Amino acid sequence: MSSIHKMLEQIKRGADEILIESELIERLKSGRPLRIKAGFDPTAPDLHLGHTVLINKLRQFQDLGHEVLFLIGDFTGMIGDPTGKSATRPPLSRDEVIENARTYEQQIFKILDPEKTLVMFNSSWMGEMSAVDLIQLAAKHTVARMLERDDFHKRYNNGQAIAIHEFLYPLVQGYDSVAMKADVELGGTDQKFNLLVGRELQKQYGQPPQIVLTMPILEGLDGVQKMSKSLNNYIGIHEPPDDMFGKIMSISDDLMWRYFELLSFRPLQEIAQFREEIATGKNPRDIKFLLGEEIVARFHSVEAAKKAQENFIARFQQGAMPDEIPEKSLQSADGGMPISSVLKEAGLTKSTSDARRMVQQGAVRIDGERINDIELELATGSVCVIQVGKRRFARVTIL
Repeated sequence: MSSIHKMLEQIKRGADEILIESELIERLKSGRPLRIKAGFDPTAPDLHLGHTVLINKLRQFQDLGHEVLFLIGDFTGMIGDPTGKSATRPPLSRDEVIENARTYEQQIFKILDPEKTLVMFNSSWMGEMSAVDLIQLAAKHTVARMLERDDFHKRYNNGQAIAIHEFLYPLVQGYDSVAMKADVELGGTDQKFNLLVGRELQKQYGQPPQIVLTMPILEGLDGVQKMSKSLNNYIGIHEPPDDMFGKIMSISDDLMWRYFELLSFRPLQEIAQFREEIATGKNPRDIKFLLGEEIVARFHSVEAAKKAQENFIARFQQGAMPDEIPEKSLQSADGGMPISSVLKEAGLTKSTSDARRMVQQGAVRIDGERINDIELELATGSVCVIQVGKRRFARVTIL
């Protein structure tokens, strides 16, 4: 297998689409380090595992010898990314952007090599742009092309407002690629339109157009909706080791493979071997242990990961957790569901009064932690393993 083929196999791992793959191959053949761009608007101070899908891919490019340009969109963050929004998104204040950007810099180096990462801020060139410059930039794209974007198209047809500044967002993101002379830009599948604007603007500014690589949006703990703090189905990279490990163990056995593909740095051949082992009778829980250890070690330490696994096993009383845990999806109302209703609807107790009694007796555990609050509510989006007594288990998703 040629070195280019091996590189391409690694680059394509987990990727949704590469535009245009033949152009990427030609640049890889040049032998020079490519300039790999990914931009992040500092819209929230804390990153979760969903954000790290792109950062993981950046690390893979670093390991292949390429130069990573980590762009913090402090200028675009004040515009507000309209991607996927059904209404105009409120912009952040300058103070919010600066504070969030500071925390991003601290968090990304848990994955990226700081010696091989150039952190850039798009205010460094957009802040210098005059009104005349911005008008000239706006002249390089048409309203018709903007309305080809799915969310703009829907809002326009539905008679919903689209503010002029929202059209500036993809233009500025595209101009970032010009200013940074990017060879490749990474983004989520929802960013495809913006990434392609970057290609077009580079052509107009006389640069070789960047290759666009889109990554899928990571599903949250429920395995259905994208990982999001607002949906309470996320794993934050600053969460304590025990919490992080417990959440990973709560995901379904099917979702585990998706997380291995997008979050693990293990070779694909090794992951394929794991699948074979499970097919021949190995307990999926044991493979999930390896995923939990890897993720916790990345954001904490190897020692913390081992301890988290030991604590998890101890909480569930070693040997008590069955090989197969029933999956239960429950429909909530008003943003949550009382624990007594959860236990009854999941088939873990005969009635809500029985459920309350089991909680009061200390016989109920959520992700291994004993609970005694009979008024506890599980929020919509919650995913957890619930144990009642020694033998009744369910992996519950609150919809």
